[in-house]
Amino acid sequence: MMAGEKELHLRHELKYQIDTLQHQVLQRKLATVLKLDPNVRSRGCYTVRNLYFDDLRDTALHEKQAGIPYRKKYRLRIYNHSDAFIKFERKTKINQYVLKESLRISRCEADRIIGGDVSFLSNSNHVLREFCRESRCRLMRPVVIVEYEREAYVHPVGNVRITFDTGLRIGLGPTSFFDRNCCTMGILNRPEIIMEVKYNEVLPQFICGLFPNTIRPQSAIGKYVICRTQQKCQAGNSMAGVPCTKT
Repeated sequence: MMAGEKELHLRHELKYQIDTLQHQVLQRKLATVLKLDPNVRSRGCYTVRNLYFDDLRDTALHEKQAGIPYRKKYRLRIYNHSDAFIKFERKTKINQYVLKESLRISRCEADRIIGGDVSFLSNSNHVLREFCRESRCRLMRPVVIVEYEREAYVHPVGNVRITFDTGLRIGLGPTSFFDRNCCTMGILNRPEIIMEVKYNEVLPQFICGLFPNTIRPQSAIGKYVICRTQQKCQAGNSMAGVPCTKT
């Protein structure tokens, strides 16, 4: 029923908060040994938009905040505001590893999932079947749109992928996921740039040596938690009569 096949990635995923100067230095270094992701366009980056799901107890949010070693979250993902390529993903944290299971789905299927119609997933891929079961048992629903610009570098040795995410923002209204003109709000006190270093078993030494000690220590930062926390804060302010700013 579903187009595409699942892809399994059991990998390390390290995150750092860096500033503009560190980013510029790393850009020059990475360009000498890594290649830009082929999806990067002439402007040097592409737009990532995610729609995250959580249950009524906000389990995914609270487990991340508590640092639970085994946890998971579900999301839809599109690129450059286009519905030509839609992914349904489950990310599972297993101690120091991340398992990402990803499937391509159609716009019609995505719309049904967003609308709460998950019954058709009962005979699908195991990830979608489990999402269907959790939706029924735990009342999963779309909770927040997370959007940002991504610059990415790749290297085949160790399946290395290094990304720089900027302009982190929240989409206002989860049902507007496919709306190109969806109103977004910048994150207050957001980290300037989030760098992620992803790789299989071992990060090659010639790549590891590119990173100065100034980018350490590693951060437990999570874009979902940042945006969801800001969303809840804005909701609280709105109820109290405090105006919200939009970008």
